Amino acid sequence: MVRTPLTPEERERGERLGRLLREARGSRSMVDVAAAAGLSAETLRKIETGRAPTPAFFTVAALAGTLGLSMDDLMARCSPVPV
Repeated sequence: MVRTPLTPEERERGERLGRLLREARGSRSMVDVAAAAGLSAETLRKIETGRAPTPAFFTVAALAGTLGLSMDDLMARCSPVPV
């Protein structure tokens, strides 16, 4: 299966998501947050660094729940900035 390349907007949105999750994690360790969300620390690392810019919905939902974020807020803050 060949995956279509991501657009610059999709990459940018993934980077914004990563920054938001990293900020929400604060001083909590990546390992602790990932375990609480049922993910590997490597998966969380890839999301936070933008190397996995389009994580699955349930992955984002698990992280949001663990970090006390609302999905609505994440969506609004990761949406493209109006020009």
